[in-house]
Amino acid sequence: MENKLVYGEFNIERTFNAQISKVYKAFSDKNAKEGWFKGPSEENSSEHEMDFRVGGTEMNRGKFHDGVTHTFKAAYYDIVPEERIIYSYEMYLDDKRISVSLAIIEFVADGENTKLSLREFGVFLDGFDKPAIREEGTRGLMEALEKSLI
Repeated sequence: MENKLVYGEFNIERTFNAQISKVYKAFSDKNAKEGWFKGPSEENSSEHEMDFRVGGTEMNRGKFHDGVTHTFKAAYYDIVPEERIIYSYEMYLDDKRISVSLAIIEFVADGENTKLSLREFGVFLDGFDKPAIREEGTRGLMEALEKSLI
């Protein structure tokens, strides 16, 4: 195991074939978010709590098929409905924190479509994760989001 910090950032821009209200709801509504924001966890082994407001928190935990528990813990700092969401989050493997990130999501209406820009700045701890792996995972989440909007 490496004992160092790795810094990274990435930007993902997508246009979704859905109105801005529906795309925003996919992030702000617990039931809507549960439809796409999850990994390949086993049935009955996941937990999701969400208090979507400035000062609120979110936690999503699931045990993967390899037996490792993945946990996402977020805190919301700035929310302008249908415009932007700014939050920080930590990722854990079992009880080991593997990263801390700041994420900014911006929504722009484009007729009946929505342009989404997601920018993330992260620090990855002790070799457990890397920026390229996180970006790939986030792109996968954007694919899942797109499918949920159909």
